Amino acid sequence: MRYFFHIGFNGFLYRGWQRQPDELNVQQVFETTLSQIFKEPITVMGCGRTDAQVHASQFFFHADISTRWDYDLVFRINKLLPPDIAVFEIIPVEENQHARFDATLRRYDYFIHTYKDPFLSQLSSLYLERNLNVDKMKQAVALLTRYDDYRAFCKRPNDYRTTVCKVTAASLVSDSSGDRFRFQISADRFLGKMIRIIVGKLLVIGQGKLSVDEFESYLITKETPSIYEPAHPQGLYLSKVTYPFLDVPPRADFSAILQNKEDEWLH
Repeated sequence: MRYFFHIGFNGFLYRGWQRQPDELNVQQVFETTLSQIFKEPITVMGCGRTDAQVHASQFFFHADISTRWDYDLVFRINKLLPPDIAVFEIIPVEENQHARFDATLRRYDYFIHTYKDPFLSQLSSLYLERNLNVDKMKQAVALLTRYDDYRAFCKRPNDYRTTVCKVTAASLVSDSSGDRFRFQISADRFLGKMIRIIVGKLLVIGQGKLSVDEFESYLITKETPSIYEPAHPQGLYLSKVTYPFLDVPPRADFSAILQNKEDEWLH
């Protein structure tokens, strides 16, 4: 029987979701844990990949498990998992439903703080920039839904059959003090390091070193920038994954220290 596992993880200590030799990764942790519980090899398929140190407040993987259980499996898995990884629920699905290929929408959040705070260091990205031109940054963000080809914001565009991504929403908001920022973007798919490259360009715009027109020119010409400056990984969260047959609200709020309540962010 096939099951979707609804999970979340703090990725700071991991080399991303994807299994890779000699590197600690989230997929390996789950395959080891499930194999230990069911006493047989269990492989899992995630809804996507994440870079090293990137988080997920909502993530799905599927696993085919033939063994039936009559105990609280969520409780048992969570007892074995490390504290920075959690299972929220296990959902039986049809045998042909796929965690990666059936996803129709993914949403990411990227958090920035502009003052040094030891309690934010693993949850948000520090940029000591006190005078960012936020209006210009928002103008650039507003362009993202007008274009479909993101070849210019991909580190290895030739690795993809297509670099077209349908961005359905994008926004940049700040908290009431203007010290923290939250960039949010939704699309049907994302390219490697695409979001971090975009955020890196937004920061350069905020510093006055890149114009909004120059930013748009990348989207128009699809020419890759001569210099890639991806934003730091620890500010990035996969925050929502939607399927035609499954639309589950995120179980985990972001850490309260990030103040993820809508009324505490100014649009």
